[in-house]
Amino acid sequence: MNLVLLDPADFIAGGRVVLQGRRHAHLRQVVKVAPGEPLRVGLLGGKLGTGTVLAIDDQQIELAVELVDDPPPPLPITMLLALPRPHSLRKVLQQATAMGVKRFVLFACARVEPSFFTASAIRPAAIDEDLRLGLEQARDTVLPQVEVHAQRFHRFLGERWSELASGQVLIAHPEPGASPCPRAVAGPVTLVVGPEGGFVPAEVDRLRELGTLVDLGPRILRVETAVVALLARLG
Repeated sequence: MNLVLLDPADFIAGGRVVLQGRRHAHLRQVVKVAPGEPLRVGLLGGKLGTGTVLAIDDQQIELAVELVDDPPPPLPITMLLALPRPHSLRKVLQQATAMGVKRFVLFACARVEPSFFTASAIRPAAIDEDLRLGLEQARDTVLPQVEVHAQRFHRFLGERWSELASGQVLIAHPEPGASPCPRAVAGPVTLVVGPEGGFVPAEVDRLRELGTLVDLGPRILRVETAVVALLARLG
């Protein structure tokens, strides 16, 4: 935990907060904070700053906080992600959030199991936890937006594409003839990442009409690894 992420409900007075639950347990048992120690803190959706431990016991920690710094700039990338397996989804959300992505769009396609859309990892509370873990890792406070679209792939593109896509459109798909993923792209990017096993041919044909197919070379990577590699090249 590189940042103690604060909610407005944590404040008991101007500049004073009380933490319980997961954050209290981590600070007490892992960080082993003591009264007087400074901590890096940030208000969800707001500024960063410093918190000083005033008191700590078995139930809660009280901090005095001063919030003065802006969060880091976002990565200008909208990620359209074929919904992966639940454990991979958690990794992608945490890691891509830490890297600055502020909009995720999760969609279905031929190689996405329908059961993934009913998994516990897709529930709002689970998604919120993963996003917060990503923010804590990167010392950021701005929560990403996550949209879930379970309709069939071609319907999804037909109904939603025009309002989702902006800037340069890159489709990550390991296929002969795909262009190498560009580096340090200026301006907004819409990055489409397929499922394990890639898009089926009919989906590839449709996507070719919407953007540029790119890849990361001859090695086939897991979704969570490919996402980090793509963001590192584009950012």
